[in-house]
Amino acid sequence: MMEDFRRTYLRLCQEGGVEAQESVLAQLQDVRAVQSSRLDLSGQSLSADTCSVLARALQKDAFFTEVLLSDCMLSEEGAKILLTGLFANKTVKFLDLKGNNLRSTGAELLGKLLACNKTLRRLVLEWNALGSWEEAFSLFCEGLASNNMLTQLDLRNNQINHHGASELAGALRCNGTLEELDLRWNNIGLLGGRSLLEALRTNRSVVQLEMAGNNTPSDVLKALEQTTGHNSDRQSTLRENCSRTHVLSREIQTLKEEKGRQFLGLMETIDRQREEMGRSSRSTSIQICQLQEALNERKSAVNSLTAKLQMTEAAIALSEQKNQSMGELLSRVRAEKEEQKEHQSRVRKKEAEDCALREEKLLREIQNLTENNGQLRNKVEEMERRCKSQQQQVFELKQELTNSTAELKIRLAQAEDRLETEKRRSKQALEDIESLHQKEMEHVNRQSEETERALQDRIFKLEGQRIQLEEELSKTKAACVTERAQAEEDLGRVKAQVRMEEQERVSSLEEKLRSVRSSLQETQLHCSQQKLSISELQANNSQQSIETGGLRRRIEELQQELSGKEQEKVAEVSRVKVELQEQIAHFQAERTAQGGLKAKISALEREMKVLSSNHREVLLDKESEMSSMLEKLRLKEAEIQRIREDEAHRASYLQSAILTYVQGSPFGPHSSSKK
Repeated sequence: MMEDFRRTYLRLCQEGGVEAQESVLAQLQDVRAVQSSRLDLSGQSLSADTCSVLARALQKDAFFTEVLLSDCMLSEEGAKILLTGLFANKTVKFLDLKGNNLRSTGAELLGKLLACNKTLRRLVLEWNALGSWEEAFSLFCEGLASNNMLTQLDLRNNQINHHGASELAGALRCNGTLEELDLRWNNIGLLGGRSLLEALRTNRSVVQLEMAGNNTPSDVLKALEQTTGHNSDRQSTLRENCSRTHVLSREIQTLKEEKGRQFLGLMETIDRQREEMGRSSRSTSIQICQLQEALNERKSAVNSLTAKLQMTEAAIALSEQKNQSMGELLSRVRAEKEEQKEHQSRVRKKEAEDCALREEKLLREIQNLTENNGQLRNKVEEMERRCKSQQQQVFELKQELTNSTAELKIRLAQAEDRLETEKRRSKQALEDIESLHQKEMEHVNRQSEETERALQDRIFKLEGQRIQLEEELSKTKAACVTERAQAEEDLGRVKAQVRMEEQERVSSLEEKLRSVRSSLQETQLHCSQQKLSISELQANNSQQSIETGGLRRRIEELQQELSGKEQEKVAEVSRVKVELQEQIAHFQAERTAQGGLKAKISALEREMKVLSSNHREVLLDKESEMSSMLEKLRLKEAEIQRIREDEAHRASYLQSAILTYVQGSPFGPHSSSKK
């Protein structure tokens, strides 16, 4: 049904006018309550009018949670209308705008949408061109920085360079909710990767970061993976701590409920005692009423007796005879009356004393009960205070332990990374220096051998030329003169070439010496930097040892405080002690790991010393080889000078021999003068 509705909607939006679109909008509002919460228009070309209708629908509709608009060929105007319509929406959680070629206006509006929207959780922007416009992409990054709901962002194939990556890094420093970020197939490069790495060192929420196809070096990618892994580990530890705190809060709540039940039981017993006291007071009041009624009856009896006495006195006055007899009777009656009065007075006194004793007993019991109630209330308050203080101390301990463990892990990881990088750099630098020295020595040896061979070849050639010159001089004078001139020219050229070659070799050797010295200086600087880093690591280790000592003292104090608790919380204290012992063991393991690191650092220092000594020995060997090469060059120059002098002597000898030969020949000037 939803598919048919979508087809009719698109057909009317493409064929009909505004009235048809309004009718479809009304139909959408009528049908949305019984259809699914997903609006899928992927692969359909949407014009500006359809986008305006969709924007109005999204403004009014509070039902759709997923909007899929991938490959819809949105124009700038249509994208602007659609995104402005999403500003007021409060239900869409997933928005897909893949392959819509969004440009500068789309990036700006997306930034505003992220800044004002409070429900969007996932945003897909693959195959767009957001990174081509730096200002618009910076606005998009500002909106991302101010957003606190988005958890997944897809920016694949968006032509993002290192400037855009730096803007994204700034947004990640401010954003604390984004968990997954996909930046594959962009042009972020080395600078962008470093800026993202610096941002992720402060960001604690990004767990997954995809960086394939960005011309980023492998070490930067590994560092990014490590930071995201640390974030994921941190979040898992936070979840574990939350679960533990939840369990502890439940246990504390159960303890509170038990205490409340005990308190309610005490209150019930107190109420029962009060009810019993009320009942006893009621029974005593009833008895007092009964006694008062008996007294009233007896008073009435006394009154009747007094009336009878008056009647008898009158009868006595009337009759004297009866007086005597009646006097006896009256005396008896009076005695009886007195006895009855005494008896009644005694009974009344006894009853009064019994009532007073009962009242005193009841008052004493009431006082004792009130005192017991006050003591119980004080005990309950003290127990609640102790529970609260113990809960707070346990929570602070756990928080301090988690913070210290996280900081120690981060510092250890950083120290190991630094040590590994410094090892690699030092090894690579030493290997490069050794390879350069070997290549230079091979090159110098080859050049010296080639010069020796060239000089020997030239010497052999000169000797052959000399023999040829001698043979040719013996034949003709003109040939000897020309050959002599050619020989002199050749000698001058050879001398000039030899001088030029020697000068070039000396200059090349000087340049090589300079490069070797510069490499020595660089290695010394690198060694000093490594020493500084080692000193920093030692200082960090000392600080960590101090912190662990403080934590141990704190743990011991807390154990002493926890040992004085009551028997009712023995189970809880035992649990806390077990956890503390595990953490102490963890700290001891970390301390042993730190000892291993110290041993590694000492081993590295020894290796550095050995490498520096080897490097010095190599440099001394190279300097000795250079001095020997210079000595060889001096000897070669001396040999060349001697060969030149020998050649000059030979040439003078040849010249003198030729002159003597010419003078002694029959065709010389003397012979012609004789003729």
